[in-house]
Amino acid sequence: MSTPAQLRYSKEHEWLSAAEDGVSTVGITEHAANALGDVVFVQLPEVGDTVSAGETCGELESTKSVSDLYSPVGGEVTAVNQDVVDDPSLVNSAPFEGGWLFKVRVAEEPGDLLTADEYTAFTAG
Repeated sequence: MSTPAQLRYSKEHEWLSAAEDGVSTVGITEHAANALGDVVFVQLPEVGDTVSAGETCGELESTKSVSDLYSPVGGEVTAVNQDVVDDPSLVNSAPFEGGWLFKVRVAEEPGDLLTADEYTAFTAG
């Protein structure tokens, strides 16, 4: 399973890219995508919404279940991935590339985000 080293991870299985001009990209991990099964519907926050670290900001529906989407950081949503809304299977096929979910201008970053090694240990545990 892939866990890119340059990303940070939440215990709710979201990933966060390093900020570029204060904006980070958020998606769900390959581990989460595999656990969900085939994703068939994605509800994302809207551009301009304020999200809070650790709080629900959307949901992912698969053939198995509906799961909440949590924001790993607090801030303002600056973009959503319309490609994923149109083709939710991108979450399964490319969770770290084309399957990203939204971008956020980070205002608050919790201290409990995990490194790739810590996340790998967490999911193995």
